[in-house]
Amino acid sequence: MDELIESIRKFAKDRDWEKFHSPKNLAMALSVEVSEILEHFQWLTQEESRNLSPEKLAEVKDEIGDVLVYLVNLADKLGIDPIKAASDKMVKNAKKYPISAVHGRAVKHTQIKPETGR
Repeated sequence: MDELIESIRKFAKDRDWEKFHSPKNLAMALSVEVSEILEHFQWLTQEESRNLSPEKLAEVKDEIGDVLVYLVNLADKLGIDPIKAASDKMVKNAKKYPISAVHGRAVKHTQIKPETGR
């Protein structure tokens, strides 16, 4: 991760782009890049989305790379360790979505009834 962060910093510095990389701008760019991933899946069936052609998969891979670069850059600007943030979030998610309450069910935590756990 440190190597990626340094690479992203150097890329922006070499191009004198740091001045454009405010948290606001990076968050906006991140949203655009995520939308570009969605564009590849728009109108596909569930099955088609699981079986992308090699060309389409390569395009999605590039967009995922863009998303990760912007996300890491945003985290760096805010002083957030993205790996720790993800690990911490998984701990919270495990509490919010206990296996006994959600196993095999696609439900939002607000749909889990506290008295029954289901």
